[in-house]
Amino acid sequence: MKSDEMLSQPVALPDGVDYDDYIIGTYTVTSLAALSLPKLAPMLAVEQSTGTWIPVPGETPEVRRQHVAKVIGVYEIPDHEFVVPAGLQDRNWVVQIAFPEVNIGEQIPMMLTTVVGNISMGGQIKLVDVRFPRKYVAGFKGPKFGIEGVRKLLGVKKRPLLNNMIKPCTGYPLEVGAELFKLAALGGCDIVKDDELIADASFNSMVGRVKRYMAIEKQVYEETGEHTLYSVNVTDSVPKIFENARRAVELGANAIMINYVAVGLAVMQAIAEDEKINVPILGHMDVAGAMYMSPYHGMSSHLILGKLPRLAGADIVVIPAPYGKAPVIVEKFDAVARNLTFPLFNLKPAWPMASGGITPSMVPNVMQELGNDIVIGSGGGIHAHPNGPLSGGKAFRQAIDACMKGISLEEYARTHKELAASIKQWADPFKKGV
Repeated sequence: MKSDEMLSQPVALPDGVDYDDYIIGTYTVTSLAALSLPKLAPMLAVEQSTGTWIPVPGETPEVRRQHVAKVIGVYEIPDHEFVVPAGLQDRNWVVQIAFPEVNIGEQIPMMLTTVVGNISMGGQIKLVDVRFPRKYVAGFKGPKFGIEGVRKLLGVKKRPLLNNMIKPCTGYPLEVGAELFKLAALGGCDIVKDDELIADASFNSMVGRVKRYMAIEKQVYEETGEHTLYSVNVTDSVPKIFENARRAVELGANAIMINYVAVGLAVMQAIAEDEKINVPILGHMDVAGAMYMSPYHGMSSHLILGKLPRLAGADIVVIPAPYGKAPVIVEKFDAVARNLTFPLFNLKPAWPMASGGITPSMVPNVMQELGNDIVIGSGGGIHAHPNGPLSGGKAFRQAIDACMKGISLEEYARTHKELAASIKQWADPFKKGV
């Protein structure tokens, strides 16, 4: 086969493609034993690039040389070398496909259309990773503030940040929310955010919350010397979400929140790259489970909760933690955090915000697993404290302080009543068998 013919083929060696020109998708595939995936995979590559199920006249060798995707690896697990065992029904594979970056450009919607696209409906196929070339990532600004920028805003140099989600989630009037915000802020919460289930509600408007809460923030700062970021939920239909974000900032909001999977990553990116939106963005994870929970379909959690929202400009991303109510394993939790914080070309690191039934008793686990560059998120663990949300916030701050000083929570609780009450209330509320 001549060199030009090879270049037009939907297959290549991993060493035969220029990684600066391709986006690499890695998939796990489960197939019937009778199917030969090494023969089937090139059809998937063609389907997601230049062609379809049957040859068409316009798919010329010249078009393929520039635009066809290439299968650069098909690996069976376990790696059968001599004979497929008799009676085997399914075979498991890892497949890597290189997609020409020129087909996509520096944007998210067409990247997902290409890398996930129709493949997602092709059976038991799950996208487990995507490698982006430098020039693709260079097309994104990423987090505007990132970890260091948010620390600078709050004046917090080393310790983890504490976030409170106002509870109940929705249905309460402004007066109730304002009091809960005040108590959480006085209790030491660095960030107080709306729950994802309330945005610009008919019974509690976004504008009303921003005006009232930010006035309270100033009062709390004068009293405590600590600032509080209020992350107001601007999630809405398009174009109202853009209007909400700009209006919130105009009214003095010092952070905003976006349910980014529900509205779309490209929508969050547009808001993050708007020069008028000069506040940190907190990305909320709701709906993400529909994409990552299946072991055989969708995409891995470290993509939809980590790399992609960071690419789209989230400064803080809410992620499920394995210590509370969320059904997630520690290794997955770690992988999400790495994708938010480890070096990724020009992008600033974003904050992982561990959440989902977190109580002060779990703070040592979270800090030991991820270190200090984390946000610890709690709703009920603050608002349901036996002495109220003021004490709930203090209990968390005391737990964080104890860990920073290398003191056990039990010992620290002897001289800190809020922490002691919390430990008594929730020693381990999600422990199996309880």
